[in-house]
Amino acid sequence: MFTKFNKKLDTIFLDPHSENFETKESVNVMLSPSLYWVKKVSLPVKYTREVKALLPSLFEDILPDGVYSYSAYKSGDHFFIFAYEDKLILNILSTKGIASTQVHNVYFAQSELSYIEDAVKINDSQSMILKNELLVLVPSSWIENSIELDRLDVSKLSLSKNSITLKQFGHIVNDKALYTIATIFILFIAVVAVEYFITLHKISTTAALRDKLFVKNALKPTMMQNRSILKELQDVHTIQTKFREYVSHILSLQLEKSEKLTLLSLKANTLIAEFSEVQKGSEANIEKVFKSKNMKYKSSFKESTWHVEIEL
Repeated sequence: MFTKFNKKLDTIFLDPHSENFETKESVNVMLSPSLYWVKKVSLPVKYTREVKALLPSLFEDILPDGVYSYSAYKSGDHFFIFAYEDKLILNILSTKGIASTQVHNVYFAQSELSYIEDAVKINDSQSMILKNELLVLVPSSWIENSIELDRLDVSKLSLSKNSITLKQFGHIVNDKALYTIATIFILFIAVVAVEYFITLHKISTTAALRDKLFVKNALKPTMMQNRSILKELQDVHTIQTKFREYVSHILSLQLEKSEKLTLLSLKANTLIAEFSEVQKGSEANIEKVFKSKNMKYKSSFKESTWHVEIEL
């Protein structure tokens, strides 16, 4: 399905579970939250161009293996920052019947649907909700009331300026192009060197402002206390990241016809799942997936119900 978001160009909502699109015209593409990672951050910089150099480090250690591109835009006093895989998105577009030459602009659902108030069901198992200004995916089974994507009132929606361009991969580079790339690389090193010295200056300035910020924002008196708070928040973020990843794996399981996922809940730092109508021995297929994803778990049977507790 695709929905018209303006009179000049159609806009399609792209999700891995979307149906194929039947169009040969140019389209705008709105990415489902499942196709990017997003953070809302506050940084001691003024302009988006200053943030972009920091994006890889801001996503360090939380992204799965892959080749990522990054983007950011400012909203009020905060920045929304994004990481996404160009190749993955292009491949999904291709499988859904959209050639890269048809793509006019690409947008994040985060920037275009931040006005929604109700949960929006985007496929058979997932819905979007707005939480703390972030558009996130949750299992549809958790939502009592939701609206279908087609029912979104977007007839008057004007797309923002926060678009991205997907990078193409796999081009053959000839000798002339290699010399051009080498020249660009040298210029890039020069720019990085300048940025490095500018960054050093900003670090010095930031250190001078630190004490003022401590007083102004009522922070703890010692860095040790603030680092302790930061570690707690990082631990929460790590658990939330694992939770999202593990829920995705569970919802993607290929179950036998008689088997059903009857429970998916969170208790403390443990994700609990129950599968009904499971014959003893057939749970091995599910366990293979858990082990391949390095999921630590323990399980038990009660009659034909297989109970699993997964450590986050």
